Amino acid sequence: MDALVYLIYGIPCALLLVWHVRRRRRLEQRSARVRESTGSAEPASLHPVIDPSRCIGCGSCVKACPEQAHHTVLGIISGRAELVSPGDCIGHGACKTVCPVEAITLVFGSERRGVDIPVVSPAFESTVPGIFVAGELGGMGLIRNALEQGKQAVEVIAGRGRAVAAGLDLVVIGAGPAGFAAALTAQSKRLRCVTLEQESLGGSVFQYPRGKLVMTAPATVPLLGKVNFRQTNKEDLLQFWRDAERKTGVKINYQERVEDVVREEGGFKVRTNRAEYRARNVLLAIGRRGTPRKLGVPGEDLPKVVYRLIDPEQYAGQEVLVVGGGDSALEAAASVAGAGSRGVVLSYRGETFDRAKAANRERVQACVTAGKMRVMMTSNVVNIEPERVTLQQGDREVVIRNDAVIVSAGGVLPSDFLRQIGISVETKHGTA
Repeated sequence: MDALVYLIYGIPCALLLVWHVRRRRRLEQRSARVRESTGSAEPASLHPVIDPSRCIGCGSCVKACPEQAHHTVLGIISGRAELVSPGDCIGHGACKTVCPVEAITLVFGSERRGVDIPVVSPAFESTVPGIFVAGELGGMGLIRNALEQGKQAVEVIAGRGRAVAAGLDLVVIGAGPAGFAAALTAQSKRLRCVTLEQESLGGSVFQYPRGKLVMTAPATVPLLGKVNFRQTNKEDLLQFWRDAERKTGVKINYQERVEDVVREEGGFKVRTNRAEYRARNVLLAIGRRGTPRKLGVPGEDLPKVVYRLIDPEQYAGQEVLVVGGGDSALEAAASVAGAGSRGVVLSYRGETFDRAKAANRERVQACVTAGKMRVMMTSNVVNIEPERVTLQQGDREVVIRNDAVIVSAGGVLPSDFLRQIGISVETKHGTA
């Protein structure tokens, strides 16, 4: 009788154990392959650091990552969780939330790559009381996070009471995801608010190349409810926001550039190229892409030099140089190469594309294999002329025929502007 019981219960348990061990082995093998393929990739934004002494290898973080359906961001190596594809991590933070042993910390930057971040409180208030920071400017590259931060910052502002006399409660600077969510939240709270945008609705999203896939995650925005996009493209997302702008009646002052923010009694004076506004609070949602990193070389002011790609097809039949090693550079180079250019040269000062996602590296390699692109690693532009560009690669100069230059070397923090208004900035090297 005992033997029969052991058979009835023991065999299914043994089968389950074998299944679990094999499944776990496959997961570790896949994780190891991804880690090997990503090389020395660096995370672009907020990302997890996992304490191996505390991790129990349960895999909860792997399952919770919203990006896992599209990229193997987290994996299991030698029985412990690991960030196996740092370049694909975009800062959801779900891994930290589900970890049962608190082995995960969310940080900015790394030992090799520091990230400049304005100093803010948990309520998104900067070191200047009354000035708040939300979205990409604060290091958050994820659209969902930017929407949430814009909303939460305004909720804090609304909880502090209204401005006195005829002043505004709030000036929102920037109409990207964070600024748009802030404007909607201010309207839902009946705050006296003005939203200023120097370009167009969408901020950094508006500047993406045509047709670019935009990864988003669900977020709840006042007056709109739940926003639930996944794998949508730039055009569809912007159309959704334009429809929301029309539906809610939220007012945004476009083509109005902020020139100065000055503290005065009771709040701030915000001066733009059109007007002056007095407000109790200011929310900076200006992003980082609006200030492109320049090369500082002769000829950079020529009309053929641009700092973002809008339409790849405009370069059909041209010889194009793309400068940079991040996702935007690789995306631009691959898109132009696929749109009928006469040839693309991708120049990067580093030895590896350690900041780019695996999918973008694969696109570039496919273009190289097809003869549509030439990649020049450890190279720097030294001179730009109307019909050619000179690059330094090691100890030799290389001159290439050229019709257009796209500089995708990233955006720089508007440090001068932040210092001008008194906001402290710190460089994060793998710290929270």
